[in-house]
Amino acid sequence: MKVSIIGGGGLVGSCAGYALQCGGIAREIAMLDVNEELAVGQALDLMHGGPSVADQVITGGGYEHIPDSDVICITAGLRRKPDESRLDLINRNTDLFVSILNEVAAAGPKSSAIVLVVSNPVDILTYVAAERLNLPPSQVIGLGTQLDTIRFCSLIAQQLKAPPTQTKALILGEHGESMVPIWSSATIAGLPLDKYPGWNPSLANQLFTRTRGSGAEVIKRKGGAGFAVGIAIRDCIDAIALDRRCVLPVSTVQNGCYGIRDVALSVPTVVGRTGVIDRLEVDLWPKEIQGIRNSGANLRKTLDVVAQRLG
Repeated sequence: MKVSIIGGGGLVGSCAGYALQCGGIAREIAMLDVNEELAVGQALDLMHGGPSVADQVITGGGYEHIPDSDVICITAGLRRKPDESRLDLINRNTDLFVSILNEVAAAGPKSSAIVLVVSNPVDILTYVAAERLNLPPSQVIGLGTQLDTIRFCSLIAQQLKAPPTQTKALILGEHGESMVPIWSSATIAGLPLDKYPGWNPSLANQLFTRTRGSGAEVIKRKGGAGFAVGIAIRDCIDAIALDRRCVLPVSTVQNGCYGIRDVALSVPTVVGRTGVIDRLEVDLWPKEIQGIRNSGANLRKTLDVVAQRLG
């Protein structure tokens, strides 16, 4: 399997490449960037570590890598400012993203290629990619709330001094202000969260508020997220490469799940080698379902603005 990372010269793209290398996920990793010299430099740096990690081919360059790529991961984009919502990025990022899609299409991707959108605002851009690329919608996936979900779990685990790998809780809906915490199914080591030692209801708002603001917090403290988003990207590509068919909160164009249509957002999604295999409309609390629907309505308004912009 070959994975090409567009924006591989940047923080997110390079961290994704490193996460894929450490996980031994793909046979070939191609780092692509408008600054090809930077992309080649990142690839060279990764390649130097290969003998201690995995037997992979790591290269750098441009869109010439697209035709034989199995997964095309788009991380390129302008950074969000500390006081800027992800949706405020839309006017600054949409034109850049459409130009990347045009380059990908012109390069001639495989008919079986999976496109993983990471650039923000990810739900909006995932919808745009599904509309503009000549690929089945099931092969266009946005990172969605996978990053929010692992941030959420990490903060819960830290607060309760629990093992992070045994802490399971979802964030669904928009990767942004209207994201929805799913407390109804949250567990630690299989135990309901509200039964776990140290839990009290007052922690819920505190933990979710910090989760929702985590992106801005990282930007404020270090200039931009890299490591965790790289791991979140690896989670998705691992599911594709190994046909794991695992359930991930990733963003795809919805066609009826929870009554939502014609908008991309995150619901529990079965991901495998062909992309989206299924979406699971699991029982949630009514307020959680309403929250996801509100996310859809908010995103639909923004998509209407984007449609006018793109013509």
